[in-house]
Amino acid sequence: MADVLEKLRRLRHDAGVATPAPPGAHQHAFAPARPRPEVPEHIRRLLGIRAKATTPRMAAAPRPLAADRHVPGDEIAPGLFFTEEHIAWPDTPPVLDAAFAKLGPIQRERLLHFDTETTGLAGGTGTRAFMVGAADWRDGGLRLRQLTTTTMAAEADMLRTFANWLPPGTVLVSYNGKCYDAPLLNTRYRLARQPSPLTGLLHLDLLHPARRRWKGRWENCRLGTLERRVLDIVRNDDLPGSEAPRAWLDYLRGGPARDLRRVAEHNAQDLRSLAGLCLHLARLEA
Repeated sequence: MADVLEKLRRLRHDAGVATPAPPGAHQHAFAPARPRPEVPEHIRRLLGIRAKATTPRMAAAPRPLAADRHVPGDEIAPGLFFTEEHIAWPDTPPVLDAAFAKLGPIQRERLLHFDTETTGLAGGTGTRAFMVGAADWRDGGLRLRQLTTTTMAAEADMLRTFANWLPPGTVLVSYNGKCYDAPLLNTRYRLARQPSPLTGLLHLDLLHPARRRWKGRWENCRLGTLERRVLDIVRNDDLPGSEAPRAWLDYLRGGPARDLRRVAEHNAQDLRSLAGLCLHLARLEA
């Protein structure tokens, strides 16, 4: 047994592994260091000694930017793009009868139809709106405005700009916005330490009157279904809303902007459909 231990001690010594000194042995604090002999590979494996890496790890190459990075609109702040469009819409009544939503007459100019495109569909503090669209009635037609962020840091500027679109007396119009869009925006304003402009505003959510009128008549009461059944609108090459988070994240990672532009087209059609559905419900009530 003593011979085995002595051989193991010598092997560890040759490999450069320290061996504890026996009790009472005198330690030389300033003993000159001796060069260590090269240890054969089979002995290293026997003693469980891992070889030192000699080749440095190479950092991953950055992803090259795509050729198509065009985001429509004007960059009104770093990473924040703004677009505005005016849509002719004749025969729009100056006052809408909102009895279909258990409300009274509302002046047309007070209505602000809004919709968000977000980084996820579950909500919560980790979900943010990277695009906000709004449509209101101006100059005999529908004014459609959109804000798109292309960086994380642009969110605060987007929230401030959207707040300026909501003067006192505004009536919000959305589709399921009471349960999703408005709470999400309120959360983002709170996290940005900005007062929420949605607080205290009247909110007309068209999902609820649409369900009261058409539930059970068609397969569901989604906005896309009402577009086809009520407004005779058929979308071509539309990017589903569920693809919006992927399109935005792809752009942030250097990908092309094509799908991000398709998200903006989807959002704009949502706003036009909101305005058309609101007018249709008011006419049915009248």
